[in-house]
Amino acid sequence: MRIGLDMMGGDFAPVEAVKGVKLFLETVASDAHLVLIGDEQVLSPLLSEAGLDQSRYSVVHSSQVIGMNEHPTKALKEKQQSSIAIGFYLLHNKKVDAFISAGNTGAMMVGALYTVKTIEGIQRPTISTIVPRENGVNGILLDVGINADCKPENLLQFAVLGSLYSQHILKIDSPRIGLLNVGEEEGKGNLLAQATYPLLKESTQLNFVGNVEGRDLFEDKADVIVCEGFTGNVILKLAESFYGITKRRNIRDEYIDKFNFESYGGTPILGVNEPVIIGHGISEGPAFKNMILLAQQMIESKLMDKIRESFVTVK
Repeated sequence: MRIGLDMMGGDFAPVEAVKGVKLFLETVASDAHLVLIGDEQVLSPLLSEAGLDQSRYSVVHSSQVIGMNEHPTKALKEKQQSSIAIGFYLLHNKKVDAFISAGNTGAMMVGALYTVKTIEGIQRPTISTIVPRENGVNGILLDVGINADCKPENLLQFAVLGSLYSQHILKIDSPRIGLLNVGEEEGKGNLLAQATYPLLKESTQLNFVGNVEGRDLFEDKADVIVCEGFTGNVILKLAESFYGITKRRNIRDEYIDKFNFESYGGTPILGVNEPVIIGHGISEGPAFKNMILLAQQMIESKLMDKIRESFVTVK
Protein backbone atom coordinates (compact mmCIF):
# COMPACT_ATOMS: atom_id res chain seq x y z
CA MET A 1 0.00 0.00 0.00
CA ARG A 2 1.43 3.36 -1.07
CA ILE A 3 -0.16 6.61 0.07
CA GLY A 4 0.79 9.90 -1.62
CA LEU A 5 0.85 13.04 0.52
CA ASP A 6 1.22 16.62 -0.72
CA MET A 7 3.76 18.01 1.73
CA MET A 8 3.51 21.58 0.41
CA GLY A 9 -0.26 22.12 0.58
CA GLY A 10 -1.82 23.98 3.49
CA ASP A 11 -1.13 27.11 5.50
CA PHE A 12 1.30 25.35 7.86
CA ALA A 13 2.98 23.00 5.40
CA PRO A 14 5.48 21.46 5.21
CA VAL A 15 6.25 21.66 8.95
CA GLU A 16 2.86 20.36 10.10
CA ALA A 17 2.72 17.79 7.30
CA VAL A 18 6.00 16.32 8.58
CA LYS A 19 4.56 16.27 12.12
CA GLY A 20 1.55 14.38 10.79
CA VAL A 21 3.75 11.83 9.05
CA LYS A 22 5.71 11.32 12.27
CA LEU A 23 2.50 10.87 14.30
CA PHE A 24 1.17 8.31 11.83
CA LEU A 25 4.37 6.28 11.63
CA GLU A 26 4.81 6.24 15.39
CA THR A 27 1.22 5.57 16.50
CA VAL A 28 -0.51 3.58 13.75
CA ALA A 29 0.31 -0.07 13.08
CA SER A 30 0.55 -0.15 9.31
CA ASP A 31 2.55 -1.49 6.41
CA ALA A 32 1.74 1.63 4.39
CA HIS A 33 4.62 3.27 2.54
CA LEU A 34 4.23 7.05 2.41
CA VAL A 35 5.18 8.88 -0.78
CA LEU A 36 5.95 12.45 0.26
CA ILE A 37 5.64 14.96 -2.56
CA GLY A 38 7.40 18.28 -2.17
CA ASP A 39 10.54 20.36 -2.50
CA GLU A 40 13.41 18.08 -1.47
CA GLN A 41 15.60 20.94 -0.29
CA VAL A 42 12.88 22.10 2.09
CA LEU A 43 11.77 18.64 3.20
CA SER A 44 15.15 16.96 3.77
CA PRO A 45 16.18 18.86 6.94
CA LEU A 46 12.67 18.57 8.41
CA LEU A 47 12.52 14.82 7.80
CA SER A 48 16.03 14.36 9.14
CA GLU A 49 15.16 16.27 12.31
CA ALA A 50 12.02 14.17 12.78
CA GLY A 51 14.15 11.02 12.88
CA LEU A 52 11.75 8.92 10.81
CA ASP A 53 12.34 5.35 9.67
CA GLN A 54 13.56 5.96 6.12
CA SER A 55 12.28 2.57 4.96
CA ARG A 56 8.71 3.75 5.62
CA TYR A 57 8.69 6.69 3.22
CA SER A 58 10.15 8.06 0.01
CA VAL A 59 10.29 11.60 -1.36
CA VAL A 60 9.19 12.68 -4.84
CA HIS A 61 10.54 16.11 -5.70
CA SER A 62 8.23 18.90 -6.84
CA SER A 63 9.54 22.31 -7.76
CA GLN A 64 6.24 24.20 -7.75
CA VAL A 65 3.33 24.85 -5.38
CA ILE A 66 -0.25 25.79 -6.28
CA GLY A 67 -1.29 28.66 -4.02
CA MET A 68 -4.58 28.68 -2.15
CA ASN A 69 -5.97 31.57 -4.23
CA GLU A 70 -4.85 30.45 -7.66
CA HIS A 71 -7.38 29.50 -10.35
CA PRO A 72 -7.56 25.67 -10.13
CA THR A 73 -7.69 24.74 -13.82
CA LYS A 74 -5.17 27.37 -14.90
CA ALA A 75 -2.76 26.47 -12.10
CA LEU A 76 -2.85 22.73 -12.83
CA LYS A 77 -2.26 23.35 -16.51
CA GLU A 78 0.62 25.77 -15.98
CA LYS A 79 2.24 24.12 -12.94
CA GLN A 80 2.86 20.57 -14.07
CA GLN A 81 5.67 20.25 -11.52
CA SER A 82 3.49 21.27 -8.58
CA SER A 83 2.97 18.86 -5.70
CA ILE A 84 -0.75 18.50 -6.53
CA ALA A 85 -0.17 17.86 -10.25
CA ILE A 86 2.53 15.28 -9.48
CA GLY A 87 0.31 13.64 -6.89
CA PHE A 88 -2.46 13.10 -9.43
CA TYR A 89 0.06 11.88 -12.01
CA LEU A 90 1.25 9.24 -9.53
CA LEU A 91 -2.32 8.27 -8.65
CA HIS A 92 -3.41 8.03 -12.28
CA ASN A 93 -0.41 5.85 -13.13
CA LYS A 94 -0.91 3.52 -10.13
CA LYS A 95 2.32 4.64 -8.44
CA VAL A 96 0.28 5.44 -5.31
CA ASP A 97 -3.03 3.98 -4.11
CA ALA A 98 -4.40 7.21 -2.60
CA PHE A 99 -3.58 10.92 -2.69
CA ILE A 100 -3.99 13.49 0.10
CA SER A 101 -3.62 17.27 0.13
CA ALA A 102 -4.56 20.20 2.35
CA GLY A 103 -3.77 22.54 -0.52
CA ASN A 104 -5.98 24.32 -3.05
CA THR A 105 -9.40 22.61 -2.79
CA GLY A 106 -10.44 23.64 -6.29
CA ALA A 107 -7.24 22.18 -7.77
CA MET A 108 -7.90 18.93 -5.90
CA MET A 109 -11.41 18.73 -7.32
CA VAL A 110 -10.29 19.53 -10.86
CA GLY A 111 -7.40 17.08 -10.60
CA ALA A 112 -9.69 14.31 -9.38
CA LEU A 113 -12.30 14.90 -12.10
CA TYR A 114 -9.83 15.11 -14.99
CA THR A 115 -7.26 12.47 -14.01
CA VAL A 116 -8.83 9.62 -12.03
CA LYS A 117 -12.33 10.67 -13.21
CA THR A 118 -15.82 9.97 -11.89
CA ILE A 119 -17.00 6.39 -11.41
CA GLU A 120 -19.29 5.32 -14.24
CA GLY A 121 -22.93 5.93 -13.37
CA ILE A 122 -22.26 8.73 -10.90
CA GLN A 123 -23.48 12.12 -12.05
CA ARG A 124 -21.55 14.23 -9.54
CA PRO A 125 -18.95 13.41 -6.87
CA THR A 126 -19.65 14.70 -3.37
CA ILE A 127 -17.85 15.54 -0.15
CA SER A 128 -19.10 14.92 3.37
CA THR A 129 -18.38 15.89 6.95
CA ILE A 130 -18.45 13.88 10.15
CA VAL A 131 -21.40 14.74 12.41
CA PRO A 132 -20.55 14.13 16.10
CA ARG A 133 -23.56 12.85 18.00
CA GLU A 134 -24.23 12.85 21.70
CA ASN A 135 -24.38 9.05 21.85
CA GLY A 136 -20.73 8.89 20.75
CA VAL A 137 -21.42 7.33 17.33
CA ASN A 138 -20.51 9.57 14.40
CA GLY A 139 -22.82 10.21 11.48
CA ILE A 140 -22.13 12.03 8.22
CA LEU A 141 -23.67 14.93 6.32
CA LEU A 142 -23.37 15.34 2.56
CA ASP A 143 -23.00 17.30 0.32
CA VAL A 144 -21.13 20.03 2.19
CA GLY A 145 -19.93 22.38 -0.48
CA ILE A 146 -19.14 21.26 -4.01
CA ASN A 147 -22.71 20.92 -5.29
CA ALA A 148 -24.60 24.07 -4.33
CA ASP A 149 -27.41 23.38 -6.79
CA CYS A 150 -28.70 19.83 -7.13
CA LYS A 151 -31.37 17.70 -8.75
CA PRO A 152 -33.28 15.02 -6.83
CA GLU A 153 -31.27 12.32 -8.64
CA ASN A 154 -28.04 13.84 -7.28
CA LEU A 155 -29.29 13.60 -3.71
CA LEU A 156 -30.28 9.98 -4.27
CA GLN A 157 -26.75 9.19 -5.39
CA PHE A 158 -25.25 11.13 -2.47
CA ALA A 159 -27.37 8.97 -0.17
CA VAL A 160 -26.01 5.77 -1.72
CA LEU A 161 -22.42 7.05 -1.47
CA GLY A 162 -22.95 8.11 2.14
CA SER A 163 -24.49 4.76 3.01
CA LEU A 164 -21.51 2.86 1.57
CA TYR A 165 -19.04 5.12 3.35
CA SER A 166 -20.86 4.63 6.65
CA GLN A 167 -20.92 0.86 6.24
CA HIS A 168 -17.32 0.32 5.26
CA ILE A 169 -15.44 3.18 6.98
CA LEU A 170 -17.59 4.08 10.00
CA LYS A 171 -18.65 0.41 10.43
CA ILE A 172 -22.38 1.14 10.78
CA ASP A 173 -24.59 -1.78 9.73
CA SER A 174 -27.57 -0.77 7.60
CA PRO A 175 -27.05 3.00 8.08
CA ARG A 176 -30.24 5.04 8.39
CA ILE A 177 -30.65 7.70 5.71
CA GLY A 178 -32.37 11.00 6.50
CA LEU A 179 -33.31 13.87 4.19
CA LEU A 180 -32.60 17.28 5.72
CA ASN A 181 -35.83 19.23 5.71
CA VAL A 182 -37.92 21.86 7.54
CA GLY A 183 -40.36 19.31 8.93
CA GLU A 184 -40.73 15.59 9.55
CA GLU A 185 -43.84 14.99 7.45
CA GLU A 186 -43.65 13.70 3.90
CA GLY A 187 -44.46 16.53 1.51
CA LYS A 188 -42.64 19.19 3.54
CA GLY A 189 -39.91 21.43 2.19
CA ASN A 190 -38.93 23.11 -1.03
CA LEU A 191 -39.32 21.61 -4.50
CA LEU A 192 -35.98 19.78 -4.27
CA ALA A 193 -36.85 18.12 -0.96
CA GLN A 194 -40.36 17.21 -2.10
CA ALA A 195 -39.03 15.58 -5.28
CA THR A 196 -36.17 13.78 -3.51
CA TYR A 197 -38.27 12.17 -0.77
CA PRO A 198 -40.03 9.57 -3.00
CA LEU A 199 -36.74 8.63 -4.69
CA LEU A 200 -35.14 7.85 -1.34
CA LYS A 201 -38.27 6.10 -0.10
CA GLU A 202 -38.48 3.82 -3.14
CA SER A 203 -34.78 2.92 -3.30
CA THR A 204 -34.08 -0.72 -2.44
CA GLN A 205 -30.44 0.13 -1.65
CA LEU A 206 -31.22 2.50 1.21
CA ASN A 207 -32.56 2.27 4.74
CA PHE A 208 -34.50 5.54 4.44
CA VAL A 209 -36.05 6.81 7.68
CA GLY A 210 -37.64 10.03 6.39
CA ASN A 211 -37.05 13.72 6.94
CA VAL A 212 -34.60 15.04 9.52
CA GLU A 213 -34.86 18.56 10.93
CA GLY A 214 -31.99 20.82 11.94
CA ARG A 215 -32.53 20.09 15.63
CA ASP A 216 -32.08 16.37 14.91
CA LEU A 217 -28.63 16.66 13.34
CA PHE A 218 -26.70 15.74 16.48
CA GLU A 219 -29.29 13.26 17.79
CA ASP A 220 -29.56 9.56 16.98
CA LYS A 221 -32.17 10.04 14.25
CA ALA A 222 -30.16 9.13 11.13
CA ASP A 223 -26.62 7.97 10.33
CA VAL A 224 -26.42 9.68 6.92
CA ILE A 225 -28.08 13.05 6.35
CA VAL A 226 -28.48 14.26 2.77
CA CYS A 227 -28.81 17.82 1.44
CA GLU A 228 -27.49 20.05 -1.35
CA GLY A 229 -24.09 21.63 -0.87
CA PHE A 230 -25.25 25.18 -0.11
CA THR A 231 -27.15 24.13 3.00
CA GLY A 232 -24.54 21.54 3.90
CA ASN A 233 -21.70 24.04 3.83
CA VAL A 234 -23.61 26.51 6.02
CA ILE A 235 -24.19 23.74 8.57
CA LEU A 236 -20.54 22.65 8.40
CA LYS A 237 -19.20 26.14 9.07
CA LEU A 238 -21.75 26.70 11.84
CA ALA A 239 -20.76 23.44 13.54
CA GLU A 240 -17.05 24.32 13.27
CA SER A 241 -17.79 27.60 15.02
CA PHE A 242 -19.02 25.77 18.14
CA TYR A 243 -15.52 24.55 18.88
CA GLY A 244 -13.95 27.93 18.15
CA ILE A 245 -16.35 29.80 20.43
CA THR A 246 -15.87 27.45 23.38
CA LYS A 247 -12.10 27.51 22.96
CA ARG A 248 -12.00 31.32 22.96
CA ARG A 249 -14.17 31.40 26.08
CA ASN A 250 -12.00 28.79 27.84
CA ILE A 251 -14.88 26.35 28.06
CA ARG A 252 -13.93 22.69 27.97
CA ASP A 253 -16.55 20.14 27.06
CA GLU A 254 -15.83 16.60 25.89
CA TYR A 255 -18.66 16.62 23.37
CA ILE A 256 -17.90 20.06 21.90
CA ASP A 257 -14.26 19.00 21.51
CA LYS A 258 -15.49 16.53 18.89
CA PHE A 259 -16.26 19.46 16.60
CA ASN A 260 -12.53 20.12 16.22
CA PHE A 261 -11.85 19.21 12.58
CA GLU A 262 -8.35 18.03 13.54
CA SER A 263 -10.00 14.93 15.00
CA TYR A 264 -11.12 13.78 11.56
CA GLY A 265 -8.44 15.17 9.28
CA GLY A 266 -10.10 15.59 5.91
CA THR A 267 -12.90 14.50 3.64
CA PRO A 268 -12.75 12.02 0.76
CA ILE A 269 -14.15 12.92 -2.64
CA LEU A 270 -16.81 10.24 -2.91
CA GLY A 271 -17.63 9.15 -6.44
CA VAL A 272 -14.22 9.24 -8.13
CA ASN A 273 -12.27 6.13 -9.13
CA GLU A 274 -9.43 6.38 -6.60
CA PRO A 275 -9.15 7.52 -2.96
CA VAL A 276 -8.62 11.31 -2.94
CA ILE A 277 -8.75 13.16 0.38
CA ILE A 278 -9.00 16.92 0.82
CA GLY A 279 -7.77 18.50 4.04
CA HIS A 280 -8.59 21.83 5.67
CA GLY A 281 -6.17 24.59 4.70
CA ILE A 282 -5.23 25.18 8.33
CA SER A 283 -4.48 21.51 9.00
CA GLU A 284 -1.85 20.73 11.61
CA GLY A 285 -0.07 17.51 12.52
CA PRO A 286 -3.02 15.53 13.95
CA ALA A 287 -5.17 16.33 10.92
CA PHE A 288 -2.47 15.11 8.51
CA LYS A 289 -2.11 11.92 10.57
CA ASN A 290 -5.84 11.28 10.45
CA MET A 291 -6.00 11.90 6.71
CA ILE A 292 -3.33 9.24 6.17
CA LEU A 293 -5.27 6.89 8.44
CA LEU A 294 -8.47 7.51 6.46
CA ALA A 295 -6.65 6.81 3.19
CA GLN A 296 -5.43 3.51 4.65
CA GLN A 297 -8.98 2.57 5.69
CA MET A 298 -10.36 3.39 2.24
CA ILE A 299 -7.73 1.23 0.56
CA GLU A 300 -8.08 -1.70 2.96
CA SER A 301 -11.88 -1.70 2.77
CA LYS A 302 -11.82 -1.58 -1.06
CA LEU A 303 -14.43 1.17 -0.80
CA MET A 304 -14.03 2.31 -4.41
CA ASP A 305 -14.71 -1.22 -5.70
CA LYS A 306 -17.83 -1.45 -3.54
CA ILE A 307 -19.06 1.91 -4.90
CA ARG A 308 -18.47 0.74 -8.48
CA GLU A 309 -20.43 -2.47 -7.82
CA SER A 310 -23.35 -0.52 -6.33
CA PHE A 311 -23.61 1.95 -9.19
CA VAL A 312 -23.91 -0.75 -11.79
CA THR A 313 -27.57 -0.91 -10.77
CA VAL A 314 -28.15 2.72 -9.69
CA LYS A 315 -29.99 4.80 -12.27
